[in-house]
Amino acid sequence: MTDRTGGVRAAAGVVLAGGRSTRMGTPKAALEWHSSTLLRRVTGVVARAVHGPVIVVRAPGQDLPALGPRVLVREDPEEGGGPMVGLAVGLAAAAGHADVAFVCSTDLPFLHSAFVTAVLRGFDTAPAPDVVLPVVGGFRQPMAAGYRTALAPRAGKLVDAGRAKPAHLFEEVAVRRLDENALLADARLAGADPALDSVFNVNTPGDYRAARERPAPEVVVVRHGALATGNGAAGPRRVLAATVGAAAERVGLTLDEHVVAVVNGERVHGDAESPLEAGDTVSFIPADLAH
Repeated sequence: MTDRTGGVRAAAGVVLAGGRSTRMGTPKAALEWHSSTLLRRVTGVVARAVHGPVIVVRAPGQDLPALGPRVLVREDPEEGGGPMVGLAVGLAAAAGHADVAFVCSTDLPFLHSAFVTAVLRGFDTAPAPDVVLPVVGGFRQPMAAGYRTALAPRAGKLVDAGRAKPAHLFEEVAVRRLDENALLADARLAGADPALDSVFNVNTPGDYRAARERPAPEVVVVRHGALATGNGAAGPRRVLAATVGAAAERVGLTLDEHVVAVVNGERVHGDAESPLEAGDTVSFIPADLAH
C-alpha cells in the first residue's frame, strides 16, 4: 500500500473541522498555529501521508481558514451531530477516491505524517480489518484512526438509529487495535514521534496555550544558487520552523515568485503555510534554476 516516499497509495484523508467548541469558545479549526492555523496544519500533514484527497467536513455554514491544495470541503447535514455524522459524510465523500481513509479531528497540533502512515499500514494485515484503531495510554483514538470508506452507509444508519458514537460502529465491524508497541514498531514513527504526541489534542484554552508554547519543529534549510549568499548561507542550517514560509524567513528569504521551495525532494508551489515536520530538509532554489 505504501510508495517509496512513505506515502500511502489508494488512501484518502478526512479531517473533521467541527464547529464552535464550548470549552474553547471559538472554532478550533481557526486557532492560530505558528502563523498558520490548526486546520491548515493538520490537513497539510495528512496530505503528506496519503495520495488521495483530504476532505474537510465542516459544520453547516462554518467559515474555514485558508486550505492547501488537494483539499475538498463537505458539510455536516446539521449542527452538533457529533463525530459519527462527520465520519459518515467524510467516508462517503472519500469512497469515490480510495478504499481506506485516515480520519482525524482538527485539534491535533503534533500529528505527524509518520503516524498517519503507520496507522494506514494496519490495513495490510490478514484478515483485513474494517477499522485500524490506535490505543495510546490505554485510551482508544477513534479520531486518529483508519476506516474503510465502505463503512459510510453503516455509520449513517447507526446515526439514524441514535447510536452515534464510534464505539457503536466498532461493535459491528472488524477492528484492529494498535497499542504503543505496535505503533512504534514502525521505525519512521519511532524516530519522528517516540512519545506519540500525534494523538495529543487541545480541548481547553490551557491545552492550547501549553501546546503553542512548545518550539516549532527543527528542520534543515539549504539555499542554492544566487540565494546562497551572506554569512553561512552556502551550507545547511538548522532552524525552528513550522511552515515553509517561516523557514524562508529564518534564513532571510521571502517566499515569492522568484524562489522555489522543495521539501524532502517534493516541490512546494508557493504555499508559505505548507507545514513542516521535525527532520524535514527544505531547499530554496532561484526560480530561474528550477525549471
